[in-house]
Amino acid sequence: MTRALIVIDVQESFRARPLWETISDPKIADQVDRLVRLARRAGDLVVWVLHSEPGSGDVFDPALGHVRLMDELRRHDTEPLIHKTSHNAFTTTNLQQLLTEHGVRELTVCGIRTEQCVETTTRVASDLGYRVAFVVDATATNPIPHRDAPADQSVAELLADPRTLSAEEIIRRTEYALAGRFATITTVGQLEAAAELQA
Repeated sequence: MTRALIVIDVQESFRARPLWETISDPKIADQVDRLVRLARRAGDLVVWVLHSEPGSGDVFDPALGHVRLMDELRRHDTEPLIHKTSHNAFTTTNLQQLLTEHGVRELTVCGIRTEQCVETTTRVASDLGYRVAFVVDATATNPIPHRDAPADQSVAELLADPRTLSAEEIIRRTEYALAGRFATITTVGQLEAAAELQA
């Protein structure tokens, strides 16, 4: 087993926020499930990562019950589940130790949010020497407000603000930033097709 699929923050916390209505792919869990099934068939390690902010009182506070996998996803008992408190999946977890114990050198990453936790994990993984495949259509994100926008901006105000960076722009910029530097950009379909050729 030299490969692992890292599923990052595909959790109910995001659905509990009003911003969920702006998510780039409301069916993100379906795309992730395709990757999980593909990884399991290949005998790859599947690692589930959840973001947790204990004591914060918001949707990432485990005490509120939203810090759990999206309901459509099913983790096997043998698949590691780790909780992180930083943007990347390495800094506050034992992920690197876990991957080393399993002899993993190649990672496939997916999850929420494209430019935040998934991209940050990808960059750190690359710096640590892993070969990384970033599955762009198995990530999702929301529009980002301008740095000068009010902190209490409503979803309607966010979408109406011409300075807001759209989810589509974020995804495109992430692809450009990662490709050839930190990761190979790929899609679920491309990985499925490659697996069929190897079968």
